[in-house]
Amino acid sequence: MDVVYNALHNGGHGPWNIKALAAGKHVLSEKPSASNAAEAKEVAAAVSKSGKVFMEGFHYYYHPVFQRLLAIIKSGEIGEVIKVESSLLIPRPDESDLRLKFDLAGGSMMDVGCYALHSQRMISQLIADGEPTIVKAEANAADGKTDTKLYMQLKYPNGVAALAKGDFEADVMQAPLTVTGSKGSVHLPNFVVSGWDPRVIVELAGQKRVEHLPSISTYTYQLLAFADAVDLGKPIKTDAKDALIQAQLIDSAYEAAGLPLRPTFKI
Repeated sequence: MDVVYNALHNGGHGPWNIKALAAGKHVLSEKPSASNAAEAKEVAAAVSKSGKVFMEGFHYYYHPVFQRLLAIIKSGEIGEVIKVESSLLIPRPDESDLRLKFDLAGGSMMDVGCYALHSQRMISQLIADGEPTIVKAEANAADGKTDTKLYMQLKYPNGVAALAKGDFEADVMQAPLTVTGSKGSVHLPNFVVSGWDPRVIVELAGQKRVEHLPSISTYTYQLLAFADAVDLGKPIKTDAKDALIQAQLIDSAYEAAGLPLRPTFKI
């Protein structure tokens, strides 16, 4: 066995990622890579020590739909970026669902809001050469710990305003991403599971252009990228370094919302 795919509950990601790396295995970890930034730092150290490939499973990033979005932004077709909005909203899980268990690093931010935040980071890196900061965060958490909704106001290093939303309170799944520029906009109806709706919608001067990309699963593209890293040594965007920055921002969002950080799960 050469590779471990870690699809345990959130709390089980960090500890078993570290154990798998120590055992000399490449690791594809479901997101989040760890329960908090301190643990993500331990995972990153384990990756460095092992010399093995590590990928945090933000599968959406590897799909041609998201790559096309980045290309359109970079081309300047929609002008200077003014605003970015991203969301992943889903119906509330059953109360017994592990995603609602605080001790297992549960919460809407950890399960769905992390996608909205990660996509913002990728765009911020492209247009502002850096990471966004959390300006403000608001959450719903009936028990004072486990968020069923967490919305974030972000600011890019170049001043662009952004909104990232994740919640367990929607009637149906919604995963839109819209980038508004000085000349127009680009919209993805479903940036997370792009294979379900692989449209890229560009609006310029009142005219709409719809591009249809492959309806292949985002997970397929993720696995291809992972295999290329293992077999060919190609770099991975969502590596342990990226996962650590992601975890730091998730911690910042929880702090801004007045909620406790997710605890490290002991095995």
